[in-house]
Amino acid sequence: MKLSVQPGAGRWKAYGMLLLARLKEMYREPEVVFWVFVFPILLALGLGIAFRNKPADVCRVAVVDVPEAAKTIDLLRTASAAGKVRADVVPHSEAFNEFRLGKYDLIVMPRVDGFDYYYDPARPESVLARTVTDDSLQTAAGRKNSIPTVSYVSNEPGSRYIDFLIPGLLGMNLMNSGMWGIGFALVDMRQRKLLKRFVASPMRRSDFLLALASSRLVLMVIELVLLLGFGAVAFHIRIVGSWTSILIISSLGALCFGGVGLLTASRAQKIESVSGLINLVMMPMWILSGVFFSYERFPALLQPFIKALPLTALNDALRAAILEGQPLAHQAVRLLVMSAWGILSYLLALRWFRWT
Repeated sequence: MKLSVQPGAGRWKAYGMLLLARLKEMYREPEVVFWVFVFPILLALGLGIAFRNKPADVCRVAVVDVPEAAKTIDLLRTASAAGKVRADVVPHSEAFNEFRLGKYDLIVMPRVDGFDYYYDPARPESVLARTVTDDSLQTAAGRKNSIPTVSYVSNEPGSRYIDFLIPGLLGMNLMNSGMWGIGFALVDMRQRKLLKRFVASPMRRSDFLLALASSRLVLMVIELVLLLGFGAVAFHIRIVGSWTSILIISSLGALCFGGVGLLTASRAQKIESVSGLINLVMMPMWILSGVFFSYERFPALLQPFIKALPLTALNDALRAAILEGQPLAHQAVRLLVMSAWGILSYLLALRWFRWT
């Protein structure tokens, strides 16, 4: 690719041509269209369908085969336990073995004067099974609730899993496209000796790196409109905040991860090397930053570290803007975290970058 910049050209001439060249390169890569635009929509569709009308969990209970087992099964099949508990009569050794392997959430050992429960407190489904089973057995045996209650299922837009998921997928996609789109492309150019040609052209290193990072902004706008538009049409997600705030947050996130991608690939020589580095950087954020579930589940000791991650700040800012309508002035800390990661990564990449 030949770049021609006259010595007297404007300050941003080289940057503009580099940005245009990068966009043309991405346009000629068919896999970019799939992973950047199609994949997040397919992921949102699959998870949205799976969790949009998710039925209540059914507790899998093994009733140990003793003389009182038949009576226990009858109690669990009453109206209070209908649809909540699936109970099987299982021999003693088999029950404990299948509980260990995860087939059953709870073991009930009937006695003449009561029941013994065997459950694993480290498994949420086991704790839930113990509570539901005990409540069902107690109610079927004649216990009455002192205060009448009514239960309602919350499925209004804004309170569903899909409402939590879509902003997380958007943040994850901005991270993926920034890291892979910049880091992978940079090492690919280095491996194909294209960077040597750029060295010979009259341009600044800063222009070259900035053009790579900011090229994500063009794709970011398309990603944002496609994913949020799909969520609104397919799952009736309510976008409470202003599009301006969402656009600013997404732009900052794209630039942040563009800078991190530049830093990751600043010295990598081979595709295999940069692939490992990118996965090493992204994997903790995939797990910890609240893409698919809340990071509040992790121990309090990890919370400061988790909140300092750029993807956590991006996801929290997107959810606050999209679902709560929170203005940018109330998200200064999150924006500062993303800005710090992006600026520091870009400055370090500028310092450590190698053409060969």
